[in-house]
Amino acid sequence: MLSDIVQALQAPGRKVILLHGNADPDALGSAYAIQRAFPDVVIAALGGLDRVSKVIAAKLNIEVRDEIEPEEFDLVAAVDTSSKRQLGMVVDQVAVVIDHHAPSGDWNGPLHYIDESRRSCAEIIHQLLQEAGYSIDRSTGLALAAGMLTDSGHFRFSNPALLNSMAAIMQEAEIGMDEIFDLTDLEPDISERVSQLKGAQRLRFERIGDHIAAVSTGSAHESATCRAILSAGADMVFVGSQRDERFRISARARQEMVRKGFHLGKLLDDVGEETYNSGGGHAGAAGLTGVGDVEAVLNMCLSRSLDFLREVRDSARSSGGAE
Repeated sequence: MLSDIVQALQAPGRKVILLHGNADPDALGSAYAIQRAFPDVVIAALGGLDRVSKVIAAKLNIEVRDEIEPEEFDLVAAVDTSSKRQLGMVVDQVAVVIDHHAPSGDWNGPLHYIDESRRSCAEIIHQLLQEAGYSIDRSTGLALAAGMLTDSGHFRFSNPALLNSMAAIMQEAEIGMDEIFDLTDLEPDISERVSQLKGAQRLRFERIGDHIAAVSTGSAHESATCRAILSAGADMVFVGSQRDERFRISARARQEMVRKGFHLGKLLDDVGEETYNSGGGHAGAAGLTGVGDVEAVLNMCLSRSLDFLREVRDSARSSGGAE
């Protein structure tokens, strides 16, 4: 399948690589590597870049468009995106998809390569470049490595495949780990710190046995607030923000919950489908965006999380364990 995607990207004509809303370094690095390896490629983030991605784009001189006309391009592709709605607009012209999230069913039609076992989309792009015979230069290596580093939680959630790919990129591009960290590590600014404190003020949680599910609301920095609440003691957390009729939710879960079978990506995909919105992601990190009342959607997420925790508790009791 990767060889077919290589042929599609090598074909003559203008190409655009679309990123999901609030695009992270994995999405940006994946698109940039494709731009470097294949001819006449434009990058577009219709829903904007996150704070770290903006810094990476500035440091590596990556041009990212915030609006396009899909009809202007001969090939429309998407990376690191599990559904059409995450692109900021419904794009029926998408012909190529490369992703590592739980499949949502949106990409059954286009030429696609989806490998949920990969911790980052950048790993798949590394395979793609190898298939194309592209020698990774310094800036491409930094962009891909930044995606791998951030999507693996700075290696906390890495596996042998990611570490092997990271080592190969560092060797070929001749880059050091300190350079990658310098590219991605930012001190939290005052707005991020305030968002975390407000998230703590608005926190609601429920306990089932020895586990805690939490929800909160804010106006920005949902992912950072999730991480702060996890650090405070929650096992799974959903943080939402409301902007007029639209909302955005970020979610995180401890790996202990993932090992027990909890999957945030599937949960938010189900909630998104039920509410006619778009959700998805990984087992331990996911998101949901759309139109509606964020408090109502957060309550749905909390209710389903509590159902899972009850199953964990009841299973432990039936097996004679303590939970």
